[in-house]
Amino acid sequence: MRACLLLCAFAMMVAAASAQETVAIDGGKVAVPAASNGVRVFKGLPYAAPPVGERRWRAPAPVEVWQGVRSTSEYAPNCLQPKLYRDIDPFAPAMSEDCLYLNVWTATKAGEARPVIVWIHGGGYRAGYGSEPRHDGTVLAKKGVVVVTINYRLGVFGFMAHPDLTAESEHHASGNYAMMDMIAALQWVKRNIAAFGGDPGRVTIAGESAGSDAVSRLMATPRAAGLFHRAIGESGAAFGTMADDTLAQAEAKGLAFTKAMDGKGIAALRRRSSAEILALVLAPDGNWDFGPTIDGWMMPASAADIFAAGKQNDVPLLTGWNADEGILFAGVLGTDTLATALQKRFGAAAPAAAAFYPPPEAEARARFAGDMVMNVPTWSWAVAQTRTGHAPVFLYRFDQVPPIPADWFGKDFMGKYVGAFHSGEIPYAFGHPGIMPGWKPSAADDRVADIMSSAWAAFAANGDPNGSGLPHWTAYQPAGQRMIFGPKTGEARDTDAPRLQFWREHP
Repeated sequence: MRACLLLCAFAMMVAAASAQETVAIDGGKVAVPAASNGVRVFKGLPYAAPPVGERRWRAPAPVEVWQGVRSTSEYAPNCLQPKLYRDIDPFAPAMSEDCLYLNVWTATKAGEARPVIVWIHGGGYRAGYGSEPRHDGTVLAKKGVVVVTINYRLGVFGFMAHPDLTAESEHHASGNYAMMDMIAALQWVKRNIAAFGGDPGRVTIAGESAGSDAVSRLMATPRAAGLFHRAIGESGAAFGTMADDTLAQAEAKGLAFTKAMDGKGIAALRRRSSAEILALVLAPDGNWDFGPTIDGWMMPASAADIFAAGKQNDVPLLTGWNADEGILFAGVLGTDTLATALQKRFGAAAPAAAAFYPPPEAEARARFAGDMVMNVPTWSWAVAQTRTGHAPVFLYRFDQVPPIPADWFGKDFMGKYVGAFHSGEIPYAFGHPGIMPGWKPSAADDRVADIMSSAWAAFAANGDPNGSGLPHWTAYQPAGQRMIFGPKTGEARDTDAPRLQFWREHP
């Protein structure tokens, strides 16, 4: 009798396993996770083969086929990176060079085709990952969006160029592997997102900081044509006052890195462990900063030149920045006073520029740094699209001061007001400021988050952030109306435009 009961129980388990709901995607079948509050989260889906060994510093290869049913219950490892920022913990859950995975949040029902947001994380192209808690797509999924967050190769693994790599490339270019990863993820979305209830004809690319910069580059590159239909950029764009490296400059940097390792070339470097390579990047005497390159193929020219020629991927654009971006970037000025920084940047026009940065000194330096690093590039991107694009632009400024603990940026950080700081808007755009550890959002924070995430969802659906119950948002023209998210959410004239235009008029 006991043996019969055990056999029957085993048979029931086998039957349940065989009846497990699955989704077929590139590479094989994945398990459908249980829903929580109506939302299913598919974690750790591969969108390319592991970029390891001989695949290091190559374009992403197709997904490797697997047998059986792949679990979707755990996030995949984060791409290799140092711990650079207090609010990005790369060690949770883990790190690996095998990191080209994405995650999907969906609340769709059978037969639906909902708009899709593909989120590209920030972190200076050196840090960050798609499964950071603040990127949780649950709220947006409940508002009718299928949310996809991705990992992409970072730093030396994502951007190093080298003459040997250029020679082996059929496109005679190297570097920009991270951008190739992003495009591979978008191609995966185009082929597979319908299986998750997403509409491959309504894909929005979105990102913050380096992720926003990447969105502007994806709008610029012909390699991403047809893979997305709207764009959202939060604080950042490839329209800065400093030019990207040329391919020759990037190759020289790669040669120097190879020499510093062992001087034996790319073949030998591909045999070195990822830990050894990362250790060299982090060496005290190193100064390795790898980023996007004007390589002639992925980026045939600068983003500014491509937009000026009207050759961008012409899609609706929603973009903006935070009121106090410069609080976290004042360090880029080193020990320079504001007067010195103005003189270095504007020369003879420095006295006129000073009128835009009234005292006190600390606050003025922060405003200057915020303009230099984030505001001018982002505003320039918006203006470029208004001038040569046919699709509309919607501009915003985020003024809400997040409810952070006093030591959020460390006990020794400035020790004072940080305001609407860089990256502070992310949990609001995702609709959940309370997800951040130690944050204690008020009703006002929740209200801003609800409006902002609803506008993002409306934009993903229609290419227009207007919708029922939302404040009216007029398409932008330079110095025209923009949206303010904050204590007084609503439209207001772009009072930053004269200051930012001054920067563009005095390159």
